[in-house]
Amino acid sequence: MSDLEALIAKGESDRLDFKKTITHLDKIARTLVSFANTRGGIILVGVMDNGKINGIDPEEEKYSLQQAAQFYCDPPVKLIFKDEEHEDRTVLKVIIPESKQKPHLAKLRENDWRGYIRVKDESVQTSKMVMQALETEHNIPAYVPATKIEANLLTYFQKQPRITLQQFMHLANISKRRAQRILVHLVLHGVIRLHDKEKEVYYTLS
Repeated sequence: MSDLEALIAKGESDRLDFKKTITHLDKIARTLVSFANTRGGIILVGVMDNGKINGIDPEEEKYSLQQAAQFYCDPPVKLIFKDEEHEDRTVLKVIIPESKQKPHLAKLRENDWRGYIRVKDESVQTSKMVMQALETEHNIPAYVPATKIEANLLTYFQKQPRITLQQFMHLANISKRRAQRILVHLVLHGVIRLHDKEKEVYYTLS
């Protein structure tokens, strides 16, 4: 098995994404931004969602990606390209390092820029609280389970479907600032999911 086949066999994740081809610059910008804002990642262009290699013209795809990175990401996202050959087909390996200029925003439409992070195999729109955390936490450490406070929170979720910031502060007997940092850390690592479209913000297990 080649290195490329071994990488594909891992499947899409918080560090890996497959694209058959680059068609919409605004959509690929969300993926670029989500990797740059989280812990970096790789996009394999020329690979279908099921892992089948269909191949592409790498120069055409590089041009589209560079356009997206420059004009649909703010600040622009750094990209590293590597051509990977498989039989008679070419796959473009796009490496997006974790950024030191967080947070990056992706352009949805004119004058509408939004932040995204990578959660499992999805690019998820961020809340203001997560954006603020990204501004101060330039390097997101790998998730190490679990402190006693986090363990108690995961135990809580076995009995209750959701928790608010105030409830977590009370449960853990910690300050609002520390509670926010812990919750954001868990959101960034895909352990819990933030729901901020309701009247009261709450969190659930991912």
